[in-house]
Amino acid sequence: MLYISLPDLSTNRKLSFYLAMEEYVARHFDADDSFFMWQVAPSVIFGRNQQLDSEVNIDYCRHHGIQVFRRKSGGGCVYADQSNVMLSFITRGENVGLAFNRFVNTLLLVFRRLGVEAVGTSRNDVMIGDRKVCGTACYHLPGRTIVHSTLLYDTDMTNMTNAITPGPDKLQAKGIQSVRQRITLLKDHVSLSLEDVKPLIRATFCDETCQLSADDVAAIERLEQAYEREGFIYSLS
Repeated sequence: MLYISLPDLSTNRKLSFYLAMEEYVARHFDADDSFFMWQVAPSVIFGRNQQLDSEVNIDYCRHHGIQVFRRKSGGGCVYADQSNVMLSFITRGENVGLAFNRFVNTLLLVFRRLGVEAVGTSRNDVMIGDRKVCGTACYHLPGRTIVHSTLLYDTDMTNMTNAITPGPDKLQAKGIQSVRQRITLLKDHVSLSLEDVKPLIRATFCDETCQLSADDVAAIERLEQAYEREGFIYSLS
């Protein structure tokens, strides 16, 4: 599998850049399978069929500087920050089940190499015990399937709970406890830091690397601008 790297992979790019990067790789790279990882400043991303005001606490996000984006895949609302890592898998073909199975099975191999017992579910989540550590979503382009996933190494639980909870009645400590009971953080199961875990993920998924050119990056930035014009990026100012 081909690992796609940026020449200047910085931590200050918006989440929309990486969504555009997925689409660009799917449309312009010939590799049967491609993969890359990314991290972002505090952000909320919600599914294509969800309503912003029903899923996102807009006032909380505005007050705390959390950016908000819509993705082209379905699924639920997700909070991301620098303490977790986002995974993008692009594969040839349009068989959703096959794409999910390949991605999840490779990710389960990562967990085995970390010495962590994890299982996949029929919802394409990855569980440690009865708690979710990783969720996935996907969408199609002609001849391609894009699977993206949030791996919870660590995260700001207060932001996660409040940013994706619209009702003020849920903005309580018990809300955080409820979320914490349904998810688990990888840091609680391994002694490695996230910076140690990421190379293992990359080595498990990929056996070759391709660095994007400056022209590739510029094209992705133009696609990102198109996302903004199409309403996938929300200004909360």
